[in-house]
Amino acid sequence: MPRYLSLVRIDENNAPAAGPSPELMQRMGELIEEMTKAGVLLDTAGLTPTAQGTRVRYEGGQLSVTDGPFTETKEVVGGYALMQAKDMAEAVEWTKRFLRTHEEHWTVTCEVREVAEA
Repeated sequence: MPRYLSLVRIDENNAPAAGPSPELMQRMGELIEEMTKAGVLLDTAGLTPTAQGTRVRYEGGQLSVTDGPFTETKEVVGGYALMQAKDMAEAVEWTKRFLRTHEEHWTVTCEVREVAEA
């Protein structure tokens, strides 16, 4: 079965300062448990803020290293889910369910892409 990566994109500037509510964390935990039992979820995690990150860029044969935060970036990857699903449609359905766990004040975008197998 193919694997799919759902990249969770958020706007750090508009995300709730307190982070996810306990209710949101509970709903996400329940969905993660369901996905794990269904054999779909291979791995998932949230990521620390960009202020704690470092970018390494290669351009024109040169490397550059920049410490966060990355103020010029509006939308950042805030987490991911690696799934094994029968097809893209199933991976998208699980992703929709994840997005629906959020309260209305959240703005979250997920990009679902199939993992290229060697």
